[in-house]
Amino acid sequence: MIAWLIALPVVAAAFLGTRLLLRRRGRAAVRLIVAADAALLVGALALLTVALSGAPAQASGAQAAAQASGSGSAALIGASIAVAGASIGAAIAVAYTGAAALAALSERPELFGRAMVIVGLAEGIAIYGLVVAIILIGKA
Repeated sequence: MIAWLIALPVVAAAFLGTRLLLRRRGRAAVRLIVAADAALLVGALALLTVALSGAPAQASGAQAAAQASGSGSAALIGASIAVAGASIGAAIAVAYTGAAALAALSERPELFGRAMVIVGLAEGIAIYGLVVAIILIGKA
């Protein structure tokens, strides 16, 4: 919990800094954004390392045995990877299918129903990732 209290203001400040940098134009702004992304990646990896290397704070009995084995934390990390990967995949799929759907709708407006079904199928990828995450969290 303490890690989130520390990390949340840092992420918010990085987001605001990125918003301000995007208002500038040119290569300098892109370099600054890439540097900020690299710094956030290093910080996230450091936070993950600290979170995974620490011993359980106040676990007792069966909880201590389960947490000491690392199965609970591994399941939670797997759930987060499943959600993140599925969301990124769905975003890419919706971007391409949405652009194609808009192009098709500009020429033939009667294709609206078919185009929205295709975009909805692409969004289903994120739902599959969420289902996998729920299953993993249930086993943690």
